[in-house]
Amino acid sequence: MKTYIIMVLLISSGTIGYAQHNHMQMDSTAHNQHRMQNNQSKNHASTDTGMQMMMSSQLSRDLPMSRNGSGTSWVPDETPVYGYMIHGKKWMSMVHGNVFARYTNQDIFNKSGRGGHEFDAPNWLMGMTQRKVGKNGLFSANAMISFDPFTVGLDGYPLLYQTGESYKGQKLVDRQHPHDLFAELNVSYAQRIAQNTDVYVSVGYPAEPALGPPVFMHRLSATNNPDAPLQHHYADATHITFGVATLGFRYKNVKIEGSTFKGREPDEERYGFDAPKFDSYSMRLSYNPSKSWALQVSHGWIKSPESLEPDHDVKLFTASALYAKKLSEDSHFSASLVYGQNTGDQHGTLPTAVLESNLQLHKTAVYGSYTYVRKNADELDLLSGFPNNPNFNINAVTLGANRIVAQVKNTDLRIGAQATLNVSPSALKPLYGSTPVGFEVYIRINPSLMKMMMGKHQHNVGVKM
Repeated sequence: MKTYIIMVLLISSGTIGYAQHNHMQMDSTAHNQHRMQNNQSKNHASTDTGMQMMMSSQLSRDLPMSRNGSGTSWVPDETPVYGYMIHGKKWMSMVHGNVFARYTNQDIFNKSGRGGHEFDAPNWLMGMTQRKVGKNGLFSANAMISFDPFTVGLDGYPLLYQTGESYKGQKLVDRQHPHDLFAELNVSYAQRIAQNTDVYVSVGYPAEPALGPPVFMHRLSATNNPDAPLQHHYADATHITFGVATLGFRYKNVKIEGSTFKGREPDEERYGFDAPKFDSYSMRLSYNPSKSWALQVSHGWIKSPESLEPDHDVKLFTASALYAKKLSEDSHFSASLVYGQNTGDQHGTLPTAVLESNLQLHKTAVYGSYTYVRKNADELDLLSGFPNNPNFNINAVTLGANRIVAQVKNTDLRIGAQATLNVSPSALKPLYGSTPVGFEVYIRINPSLMKMMMGKHQHNVGVKM
């Protein structure tokens, strides 16, 4: 973990040094980009001039970079950007990431024997780059890695009531699985075919299909929370898929896209690459009605996602609404409402919903979430005690806060804490206790907010993935 933190700081130092070298050149083009975004429909020439020294959306030369979500998803245009930008003559690049060095205890009052505790460090690091091709083309490439297999462990980290994937032939229950060392290697090409109109293709190994909202790690409303939401496998579990091909079409602020991908989730060998297989499908419709909102609905037909249940297929439906609002030059508010449901051939329909929010002030952030999830006895690996496989309704509320205590080379060092109240269903109280409480303290290291002066106003510059 110490090695990783040092590496992040070194990357930050080198990247920011290069970005600062180009800062004055960026300033000279910022006003053009702002004017271009407000008058986007006038002509393509002004668009290209305004974007000359800026990154655009990875899938459109006519959309702002801040709209990029994970994979090919969208977030609101007002989403702030935390990252380091690198300016080249032809290539525009961005590096960003997140690391939590923490202690977590999932049952501080020892209501049951199911809540674990440990020191660990969930993390991820991502780089992306793009260049123009001719008058209307755009080529982009992404790479994302996570050192979770080393800093968390192959069996994941403790998280009460969490389920999904397996380790050593056993279901992971009350633990969140680690992410793969290679979490994304993806290339895409977008072509502007008319005014406000693009088509694009995206291929990755691994990558994320057009299914679900932006994954929790890249939703601003959840970025301060070290834990994955309990609904992860009901909404955005396909964000690391070994074999994805996506085709999309955009007109103005509406986008429709479809993917074919491998349905099986990553195996427990987190260091390598799983064999690709295109046996599953998804479709997603996205709409950004304003700069502050991003909406989507999607449906996926997933073939054999769990290795321990190879004959079980899943239909995944999701819908989400993401909101972001800039409050001042270094303050903002964001919120997300995400609904997801798994429908299996044997387990019926299991719905879930999460409402999460984050208020970032000058130095202090306050955040929280409410999660409702329905899980059955099989998913919780409790069939021996509940042979009829009943459903259980689980509720959890999380509140947390952190504060920036230092900034080094445009990198924030935050200290924070959070607590989670889990409300157990009656049938599970003998196992979990009625209201087990989790608590954790952490140090978070992440890039600082990217800002640029545009006249008298300050606007964000960068890419949020």
